[in-house]
Amino acid sequence: MHFLAPIAFLFAASIPVVIVFYLLKRKRVVKLVSSTLLWQKYLAETQASAPFQKLRKNWLLILQIILLTLVVLALARPYFATKAKPAQLRVVILDASASMQATDETPSRFEKARAEALKWVDSLAGNDQMVVLQAGANTEVKQSATSEKTALRRALQACVCSDGPTRLVPALKMAESLVRDLDPKTNPEIHLFSDGAVPQMDEFENKALPLIFHRVGKDSNNVGITALDVRSNPEDPRQRAVYASVANFSTNSQQTDVELYLDDRLLETRPITIPAGETSPQVFLAAQPRDGVFTVKLTLKDDLAVDNQASIVSLLPKPVNVLLVTKGNRLLEKALRALPNVQLAMATDSTDPATSFDFVVLDCVTPTVWPKGNVLAIHVVNTNWVSGVTQLENPPIVDWKSAHPLLRYAGLDNVQVIQSLSAKTPTWATSLVEAPQAPLMFAGELGRQRIIWIGFDTLESNWPLRVSFPIFVENAVDWLNPANARNGQLLVKAGDPFRLALTKTIASAQITPPGAPARTVTLDPNASELVYGDTLRQGVYRVRMGTNDLAFCVNLLDAAESNIKPHEAVDLGKYTKVTATTKQRANMELWRTIAALGLGMLLFEWWYYHRRTV
Repeated sequence: MHFLAPIAFLFAASIPVVIVFYLLKRKRVVKLVSSTLLWQKYLAETQASAPFQKLRKNWLLILQIILLTLVVLALARPYFATKAKPAQLRVVILDASASMQATDETPSRFEKARAEALKWVDSLAGNDQMVVLQAGANTEVKQSATSEKTALRRALQACVCSDGPTRLVPALKMAESLVRDLDPKTNPEIHLFSDGAVPQMDEFENKALPLIFHRVGKDSNNVGITALDVRSNPEDPRQRAVYASVANFSTNSQQTDVELYLDDRLLETRPITIPAGETSPQVFLAAQPRDGVFTVKLTLKDDLAVDNQASIVSLLPKPVNVLLVTKGNRLLEKALRALPNVQLAMATDSTDPATSFDFVVLDCVTPTVWPKGNVLAIHVVNTNWVSGVTQLENPPIVDWKSAHPLLRYAGLDNVQVIQSLSAKTPTWATSLVEAPQAPLMFAGELGRQRIIWIGFDTLESNWPLRVSFPIFVENAVDWLNPANARNGQLLVKAGDPFRLALTKTIASAQITPPGAPARTVTLDPNASELVYGDTLRQGVYRVRMGTNDLAFCVNLLDAAESNIKPHEAVDLGKYTKVTATTKQRANMELWRTIAALGLGMLLFEWWYYHRRTV
């Protein structure tokens, strides 16, 4: 055992003073006191008339000496030195993601992690310093390096759990930069308080990060909504189809009711049973007379409530004006005309950069003037987009991104191409269809212009004869439609900023978060978009700009975050894992225990006296 304040043992000199008082002759004065059990026996046994008397066995004296000894020990701050060496700098990272709201710990994982971090603050000794980082949707420095325990406790108490996914990489990067240049002999440490629900972080594999993982969490009892979408019903354009994916991350089969609301009005309740570890897709069909917000809720009470509800803005579809610039492609024209709400115009050239169409399809025609709006370019390339364009003969298709919205349900197996242009995928785009030599299709957003590029002439392939072709055309219309792009801006992941392009100058906007008062956002006169970053809570946010009102929805919708099973290790790469530690705090102080013993003795004496006198 060691002592942080050994000078406090000087107070032990007061023990002989107490004994001397018991040896002195006293001039008795009658006083009323709350407890006389021990005092009465003492007065009956002490009748000495000399200045000093023989010291006799007295329980009151013994209690006073014990209490005084405990006080001295508490002031000396005894502690046991554990295997953990005191670090010159400790960086505490408190995970504030949505999964930390799970209630399998009392009262929650986040509060348990905070309590453990506070214990490490108490263990600081000497000139050791600590930094407090909150790893939520964004990494926040709650307290820079300091030895002031009051400031560190205040910083930890100020941390707030969010409804967003786990984003530990920025926090670990910041922590790594703080300890990187320190002398290893000073034993700097990074303490992560989390449930371990983090993605693999290969970039830290060879950095010898001095990470200590303090795991919180016990169970995985959770059912959550992991995906939500709304579209027109393909069989009845007057209806909307709401798609929801409900996943069961528990170890047992779960039953719940799934409720569908439109603007707080209950439309349907559906009971479902989900086996352990499985996902249940749900499709709701509902009439929608006006623009509104669909909300899906689960009635099941589980350990994580934040993913039991999700909302999405549903705007009624409007006609899509499309300009097809072609020398004659009846199959492409037929696929476009077959789509509902598409108003198709034909041309052999494009000469107006600021076209009034929602988007332009360039089919093997290099336009006189490239349009500034969204473009589907087939077998034609703008050199401002890519460089190093070459020609490929009979390129085989070896891979395609089936998860991308453009290729959803549109497989390209057995599609053969006679020849194709090829170019390196630009930095602003994503390769969608791959040949061994180069991509045959890519898509992305350049500035505010959405672009789909296909290197081959569809008529020089058998693709138009496959069922995937009309599916791709429909996906492309949805993706290029500016109205749908704006709709996508109205669905925000918790912690991400809400961005809305402005068509005219707005001085200010009033935003009302769910369950909170309205906030006014002042805009720069030259601002081209509204940016609002305080989206840490899920729900429906209302926006008022002048006379215009709109809503956007913030959700978790993250399967990895909804899987609240606590992890045994943090994966820093293929060969590097940091397992959850059971290492005790350095400098395990005992003064609180000693003070509690002293208080217990006082309470025992009070109880014993009243027990004897009742």
